[in-house]
Parts: sequence; C-alpha cells; structure tokens
Amino acid sequence: MSPLPLPLLGTVPDTAAIAFVAAVVVVVGGSGFVTVRRRRRAGQLPERQRPERELETDQPPSPETAPATGPSVTTGPPVTTGPPPASVPDHGLVEAPPALEAEVPAPPVGPVLDERAKAPAGAAVVEAGEIAAPSLRSRLGRARGLVAGYLGGVLERSRIDAVTWDDLEEALIRADVGVATTDALLAELKDQVKAERIRDANSLVTALKERLVAVLDDGDRSLHFEEGGPNVWLFVGVNGVGKTTTIGKVALSQMGSGRSVVLAAGDTFRAAAADQLALWAERVGADLVRGSEGGDPGAVVFDAVQRAAAKPADLVLADTAGRLHTKVNLMQELAKVRRVAARPPAIVSEVLLVIDATTGQNGLAQAREFGSAVGVTGVVLTKLDGTARGGIVVPIQRELSVPVKLVGIGEGAADLVPFVPAEFVEAVFARD
Repeated sequence: MSPLPLPLLGTVPDTAAIAFVAAVVVVVGGSGFVTVRRRRRAGQLPERQRPERELETDQPPSPETAPATGPSVTTGPPVTTGPPPASVPDHGLVEAPPALEAEVPAPPVGPVLDERAKAPAGAAVVEAGEIAAPSLRSRLGRARGLVAGYLGGVLERSRIDAVTWDDLEEALIRADVGVATTDALLAELKDQVKAERIRDANSLVTALKERLVAVLDDGDRSLHFEEGGPNVWLFVGVNGVGKTTTIGKVALSQMGSGRSVVLAAGDTFRAAAADQLALWAERVGADLVRGSEGGDPGAVVFDAVQRAAAKPADLVLADTAGRLHTKVNLMQELAKVRRVAARPPAIVSEVLLVIDATTGQNGLAQAREFGSAVGVTGVVLTKLDGTARGGIVVPIQRELSVPVKLVGIGEGAADLVPFVPAEFVEAVFARD
C-alpha cells in the first residue's frame, strides 16, 4: 500500500496514519461521553437504566447495614446483621438512620488455656471425678478397623482351616503384637483347639480373646504408694512420647483423690520443658520445683523431694529428659537420677516408662533397655487414639513381665485412663 495523504500532515506512512486516526476517535468519543455524563447529572438528560448488579452497589445502605452514628453501649465490638456498607456517592438522598447494635459480652482479656486455669493457686482446679473418662472402645476405632477385615474373614468361615490360621496371624501382626509373640500365641491356641475340640470360627476368636486377656491380666497394674515419706514417681522415656503431658494428667488425677503433689521439672535440656510443666502446675494447683536450663536434673529432683518433705506433700512427680535407649552414657545419667531420687526421706515407689503406641515393636526394645537401667515398674502407653494399634502391650507384658498401668487415648485432661485388659482386647478385636 502507498502512504496515505492527510491534509495537515502531508503524506505519512500507513502505520502512523492509523495511529493518528485512532487517537482522534478516542479523544472525541471521550469528550462526548463526559459531556453526556455532566448533562445527566445536571438533570438535563434522563438517568440511564443500569443493570441490577450496578444498582445494588450504588444504593444507599439499608437501616440494617448502615453504620452507627452514636457511641456504643456494649462492652464488646459492635455486631451488625449485614456486611459493612460501601462508600456511596452523594445523590441528594435522605441519610439512613443508624443501625441497631446487638449486645454481646466482652471477649476475654489475655489468653485462657482452660477453665481450670482460673482457680486460685494452691487448690486443684478440676477434680478428677468431675470429668467423664472416655471408653477405650470409643477411641480405638482406627485400630479396630485395621484388623476387622481379617477377623471378619475368619468369622465368615464355617470351619477352621489353614486360611483361618493365616487370617488370625495377619490380624495379630497388624495389631502390632509382633511376629514372635504371634507365633507363640497361635501355637498355644492350636493346642487348645485340639484339646477342647473347637470346630467353629466364633469359638476360635473367643478363645483367642480370652488368651490375650489372660496374658495382659498377669501383673499388678495399680499405682503404688507407700507410707513413711514422700513418694517419688519417676517418668522416663525417649523424646516426644508425651512424658510431660502425662505427668500433668497424673497430677490432676492424684490431687483429685486427695493427695498433695510436687512437680519436679527434671527435663533441663529440652527447650520450654519446665515452662510446659509450670502450666500444668498452675492448672492443677501443684507446687513446682525447677532448675536452670541445662542444669543437673538430679539436683532438681533432690530439691523437689526436700520441698515435699518440708511442706509436707505426699507425692513427687519427676520429669526427665527424653533420651535414646541406645545411648549408654545417657542411660547411665538416668540411673544416677534414679539413685538421687531414692535418697531418704524419699521412697521411689514407681518408675513409669512412657511409650508412644505408634512406635510399634520399637517399644519392646525401649522397655527392655530402660528396665535394665532404672528398674521400670510399669508402662504408660500414649497416643492410642491415633493410628496406633496398641498390640505392643502384649509382648511387653509377656516377655518382660512389665504391666501396662495407664493408657492415653486423647488430648483432654481426662484422657489418661487405667488399663483394663478385657476392655482393651474387646476394643481392638471387636467386630463393629
């Protein structure tokens, strides 16, 4: 194409000519639009009918959504029934009346951990009997679901055959009972089937449950307390199993039963461990003895015993730093804490190993090593309400003769409950 001739610009290239024409159109069109808009505002032209969506944004606020113009008489933030009004141009309309405010209570000032934190110091905030303890069956639904398929396959068979025994073996292993303990249990169960001439699957599963209950029911599961001086309950275990939280829940339970408690923050290595225990001490109304960060944990436990003897208090619940059971030097240090805690007038009546139920068969190795170092008297199994199966309690009881005394089945203050073998077995192996 040849260049276009323009009267004012002469001959210019095509591209420049097109750009010039477009600019002239924009300027002329824009000035016309502005002129029409000004005349419409002045009333010389009728108002253009706009879509409903645009009218909604330009409408003045209704009485329900208009902002209040006077001071609020409520103690909390104003509450309205609609969204906050948008800014509206002045169209000469009558101003909307102020909106009515709903009276709401003032929000609490400062963080509130729990209603138990409001009690005065020196008194138990919540009595243990005031909180309804949950049942194992209600919290072990996930564990029950993991073995239900294999157990259901057994119960659906009309006779006992090799596949039946395979399904039972799979169910026990999936419940974290362990290979060695499973083999021993099934060997004993086969002998019982032959001796008692068990023929149907229901009787077989019932016999298995009874055998599991008999294994777990062997031992004293009570928490020991001896007269004659402050009793010390030492809590040990690896990192992250829930020792400090368990101590707080045990303190709540013991104070609810009428015993006075002193908490010893013996975990001087984990950051904020003493602060976490201090929160529990405040919630339950117990005394707390703590040392400097990185200090000697044995000295903390010793001072707590002296405080309990002078007060006097019935019970010292001593926290310890989490440590790997494979570290010999750390286990020797824990044994030293155990010896210091046993100095007169104290009586070490319980050494409780806290095990995370989700660790599976590693819990058996932990129980073995901690038992040889400090003489574990019982096990507290935590986090059973998650994906854990809990069957690790069977080899611990069977191979080490260490009873499970408490189980944690939730995060609430009442979610640490005594271990009842029959209830536990039924919760895991029941068919919903």
